Amino acid sequence: MVLYFKSNVVDPPVTIYMGRDKFENEDLIKYGFPEDVWYFHVDKLSSAHVYVRLQPGQTWLDIPEAVVEDCAQLVKANSIEGNKKNNVTIIYTPWDNLKKTPGMETGQVTFFNHKKVKRVIVHERINAIVNRLNKTKDERQVDLMEEKIQRDKIDRKAAREEEFKENERIRLLALENRKAQQEISNLFDEGNMRSNQRPANGSDDSDDDFM
Repeated sequence: MVLYFKSNVVDPPVTIYMGRDKFENEDLIKYGFPEDVWYFHVDKLSSAHVYVRLQPGQTWLDIPEAVVEDCAQLVKANSIEGNKKNNVTIIYTPWDNLKKTPGMETGQVTFFNHKKVKRVIVHERINAIVNRLNKTKDERQVDLMEEKIQRDKIDRKAAREEEFKENERIRLLALENRKAQQEISNLFDEGNMRSNQRPANGSDDSDDDFM
């Protein structure tokens, strides 16, 4: 089961979700979307893996501060040890920065680029935020692999359409260039140019007299 929440501090609301256990966390790691942000985890402590799903095209740098706070509070509230502590550090990174290596435990991750990991300090639990999010909680049985397959199909279709548009743009540009070159060629065609030579009889039609 996957737990879904709505962060209504922005419009449109942002979807936040997390696995119920480490086995679901493993699937969430494997089948994330490009615009997913892995939030969110209590640094150096056991906690839930919380994700925020942005709109397509958005990046982890686009997350509003209010949403960051919602996610961080949700992570703290779902850490057995972290929930009891003040001033805990929550880390987050883009989904595609998550890295699994051989020998890692189920649900455990590291990062490809540690410079793409942000940290936020949660000084204390804010019950108003946690309660607001819990009121939106929706527990669902979902096929994460199938969702990923369908999303990949959409991405491939969009990529093909973009490639077609780019190829068409290049074709039209090449056609315009050929037309321009043909016009230049016609302009300098010998039959279309006026001669600057004098007539054979040596006559000069000019009205000007030079001494």
